[in-house]
Amino acid sequence: MSQEKPVTEEKEKKPNLLKSWWSMQWLTGNMNYFMFLCLLAVLYIANGHMADKTIRDINKTQKELKELQFEYKTLKSEVMFKSEEAQVLQAAEPLGLKISTDMPQRLQQQNWKPAEAKK
Repeated sequence: MSQEKPVTEEKEKKPNLLKSWWSMQWLTGNMNYFMFLCLLAVLYIANGHMADKTIRDINKTQKELKELQFEYKTLKSEVMFKSEEAQVLQAAEPLGLKISTDMPQRLQQQNWKPAEAKK
């Protein structure tokens, strides 16, 4: 019988301990700490969302950059092709332009003096 009393006393102490642990006075005394923890949790979640948004923006910019690089290379190859002599001649033919068979003439500049200003 003496062994049963301490067991019942321990059972009685546990609920009293829980009541004192979660008492209203203890909760209101630690309210600032709980608010601080909630603020940290909100900041942590917001930081995660901002990081995800930044990663999405970086991926979008990289995709646009690749598309612009492909477009640049395509246009550059087209310009190189169209600037070949045969392509230029073919494009100028409908306009009536042809290669001149005459030798070019060299022009020489004479000493030129401006007209004297009137007095």
